[in-house]
Amino acid sequence: MAETALVDAMPDWVIRSEGFGKRYGKRQAVSGISLAVRAGELFGLIGPDGAGKSSLMKAVAGVLKYDSGTLEVFGTDMARDAAAESVKARIGLMPQGLGQNLYGDLSVEENVDFFAKLRLVPDELARERKEKLLGVTRLANFRTRPMKQLSGGMKQKLGLVCTLIHAPELIVLDEPTTGVDPVSRRDFWQILAELVSSQGLSALVSTAYMDEASRFARMALMHEGRVLAQGQPKEILALRAGSVVSCVPHEQVRARAALAANYAQVEALGPRLRVFVPELAREAAEGAVTRLIDAAGGATAYDSGEAELEDVFVALLAGSHTSADAGEASAAPAAAGNAAAPAIEAISLARRFGDFVAVSDVSFTVREGEIFGLLGANGAGKTTAIKMLTGILPPSSGGGRIAGVDIARELGCVKSRIGYMSQAFSLYLDLTVSENIRLYAGLYGLTRAERAARLDWVLEMAGLHALADTLAAELPMGQRQRLALGCALVHRPRVLFLDEPTSGVDPVGRRAFWDVLFRLSRVDGVALLVTTHYMSEAEHCDHLALMFAGRIVADATPGAMKAALEQDMGALYEVSGEKAPAFAPVLAAAGITGVSVHGRNLHVLCRDGARLTALAGGQGGLQVRARALTMEDVFVERVRALEKEAGR
Repeated sequence: MAETALVDAMPDWVIRSEGFGKRYGKRQAVSGISLAVRAGELFGLIGPDGAGKSSLMKAVAGVLKYDSGTLEVFGTDMARDAAAESVKARIGLMPQGLGQNLYGDLSVEENVDFFAKLRLVPDELARERKEKLLGVTRLANFRTRPMKQLSGGMKQKLGLVCTLIHAPELIVLDEPTTGVDPVSRRDFWQILAELVSSQGLSALVSTAYMDEASRFARMALMHEGRVLAQGQPKEILALRAGSVVSCVPHEQVRARAALAANYAQVEALGPRLRVFVPELAREAAEGAVTRLIDAAGGATAYDSGEAELEDVFVALLAGSHTSADAGEASAAPAAAGNAAAPAIEAISLARRFGDFVAVSDVSFTVREGEIFGLLGANGAGKTTAIKMLTGILPPSSGGGRIAGVDIARELGCVKSRIGYMSQAFSLYLDLTVSENIRLYAGLYGLTRAERAARLDWVLEMAGLHALADTLAAELPMGQRQRLALGCALVHRPRVLFLDEPTSGVDPVGRRAFWDVLFRLSRVDGVALLVTTHYMSEAEHCDHLALMFAGRIVADATPGAMKAALEQDMGALYEVSGEKAPAFAPVLAAAGITGVSVHGRNLHVLCRDGARLTALAGGQGGLQVRARALTMEDVFVERVRALEKEAGR
């Protein structure tokens, strides 16, 4: 959606680009970007890795030369070096990566003092700003702690303090919440919204998380170096009219196939199916889906609602980015056997490092054909638990079984029965697709005949037959992840461990990846254990375990966790309208504490919806509507309550 007319008419912009482009050698990284950011606006760049976000942001900050088009910041032409230098004092840049602009051996306070001196802030003014910013970010009690000992969320908050210490008018934050747990992510956004509102800051912020898009006043959706759409969230939603229908089918595989034959966007979320129905209002959409499902075995618990920004993003990408559908899985990795049999059993697992208890008395069970999510904030003990189950670390006490094999007594047999896809990219980029598969087949000891059969199976499963001779380095991220998954499955494991499996993958690629996982679990009976900070992935799981301080503190289905939160804290409501941000103090004064800022709206957890509506009515122009709870709501509220109980 072009905004050229809007750009020309805006007198209060701080950033304006027209036809912006950047090349790296022969690769065109960014092409034809035209956008504008108003003064005092929180503007988002939304897109996966490789979308071109960082190139644009570095150019805005004056640290990267560009090749075509124009870019002006505060009315200054950033193509001229001298001019760009003249506005750098008015800009604060926070680069991508946890703590990338910080110094690990310096304390929190020493980092802030260093940046204040670097920015030539007078000592008295620096002290005043430092105390205020450390207070706002709740880092004041950690001022003597070395940066390298901070959690990911605390590093990002310290990075924000150092970016703001010289009081810039524009801050440029490149993926500030990537790799940060959901509690710290929400905390970061709350702080940023407060600073933008109270200090009149302009902010250009990028993210790969589609669920963060609603937090921006305006945004640009980016893909492969181009802007697909830009505007307010409601304007982008209007680009692809439609509704979302969900249900719990009696025969999930059959029902999914029936829906996929008619609609482009169908997702399996645990036992549910979710489908985006274009062009139809909720009632008509639900009727259309019901007719298809009834012919495929029927369903219960139908529900319908409005489309979300990710649905629109995927619809906009249709035609420019296609995902292969390998059909129902063939050559199953292992006999599914009894679907109720345990595939993973953690039995009172514990691990100590000296006096530090990383994992304490952890027990859970994953069944064959089940997708199990292990959730937790940074440092909760997830990775340590996985390392014990996969034989990388010996447990200090307790034990476990993988596909019926004891992890302590038969470690070699355990390793032959599991597949592991790490968060770090595990492919050889200078090898082709087929060479990577053959390499892993050889490492797992497959015979020549087995290697040939598994090569064909992986290519089919991942939809990569046409790319068999392509270098892994040349694949889009989504196809790389499917190849990495295939390499983890090449030896027919019965259990698959996935660590942040879709980090950096665009929504189309991510949905294609989860389609493959759905077939592996439902058709082949593979047990999947997923660790993730991406709460929309938690919705795909059949069962979840939430870890806190090394312990399992919740173990239930996503639906049961949501129902428990609603019983304890009430339903979720969205308050919208021009005066919505100013309504938060009114709610706090009324004793309603479950409030978070989402762009120009508020999300409120509240037991008394009628009282909330009455309070909003007294403000004039505010609207209140119920929203469905998400796993992020569950995660954030549960972990915050546990932290409060622990005195953190």
